[in-house]
Amino acid sequence: MLLPELKMRRDKIRALMAEQEIDAALITCNVNLIYTYGRVVSGYLYLPLNAPARLFVKRPNNLQGEHILPIRKPEQLPELLAQCELPLPKRLMLEGDELPYSEYSRLAACFPESEVLPCGTRLIRQARATKTELEIEMFRRSAAAHTRAYQQNPTGYRSGMTYRELSIEIERLMRLEGCLGYFRVFGQSMEIFMGSVLAGDNACAPSPYDFALGGEGMDPSLPGGVCNAPLQEGQSLMVDLGGNFYGYMCDMSRVYSIGRLPQPAYDAHQLCLDVQAAVADMAKPGVSCESLYNKAIEMVTAAGMADHFMGADQKAKFIGHGIGLEINEAPVLAPRMKQELEPGMVFALEPKIVLPGVGPVGIENSWVVTHEGVEKLTLCAEEIITL
Repeated sequence: MLLPELKMRRDKIRALMAEQEIDAALITCNVNLIYTYGRVVSGYLYLPLNAPARLFVKRPNNLQGEHILPIRKPEQLPELLAQCELPLPKRLMLEGDELPYSEYSRLAACFPESEVLPCGTRLIRQARATKTELEIEMFRRSAAAHTRAYQQNPTGYRSGMTYRELSIEIERLMRLEGCLGYFRVFGQSMEIFMGSVLAGDNACAPSPYDFALGGEGMDPSLPGGVCNAPLQEGQSLMVDLGGNFYGYMCDMSRVYSIGRLPQPAYDAHQLCLDVQAAVADMAKPGVSCESLYNKAIEMVTAAGMADHFMGADQKAKFIGHGIGLEINEAPVLAPRMKQELEPGMVFALEPKIVLPGVGPVGIENSWVVTHEGVEKLTLCAEEIITL
């Protein structure tokens, strides 16, 4: 990755560090290393406030560069910093919301004279919330590949298939377009495999994960998404697979039907499209996330569909979420979220309705916030497509 791009990202973090008088950050979690160094390594990126970053790397052992040093264990950090003629920090920031307690304690113990702060995760995620021009270009490429794969989804369907069999075919199409397969999500209790293919009442099944729709999954060890039931005539089918093509988690959902659906399903789908249009029309820099959520709730309530919006018995309390190197970043379009949109933010907007006995309808697209409003990145047919 280009050094000016990495410096720009690091400087965004430094600006937030300076506001809190933090002298240095020690970064070791994979996603934050991708953001600040451009790739995953086993090691530590030391980010001083007023000096070039240093990478102390365990593996791979073939990395070379002016500011790259080998390391075996974190206890070597003070000695290596001295070799770099860098003073030990008075205030050091660690990724307190991501590191295991044992690793956090071990790293903190390496700096007994420093005030160690756990705010690294929060500050770095704040910096990551607004994307650079290069990151937005990665999203554009991911969205284009995501769209090419989704346009082929109907070709994977065969009469008599189960949800699982169709999901495998759609996952195959995604991989052939270059999807990396692995889907990064923030939070210790959050797990996902590429996304979900939900049909019929499986879309109503509650899940322990904070997703818009759940699904019972194939096994209690991963209770979310596709199950092994057969696809049936008169059911709707929602494909919600994430598009990790260049490290950035693009998000898109499209709805298909097995034969003709009852008319209320098409009406509910159109309502979701109307919600998307209204929220996108409102969305611009300075608009709060809460107001966008409230607009959606106002519309579905007026249409008499609030009981089925964003789930059935168990509802998601949001209509959209930031995306980036992880699928759940800032901002979150939810009640009481006062955060305002800023140029460069990228988010997924996903108004969805679940109809018992039929299945899910609705839409999800990825959007980038511009200086004037928002731009849709995932450009694919949005009507319900009959299989």
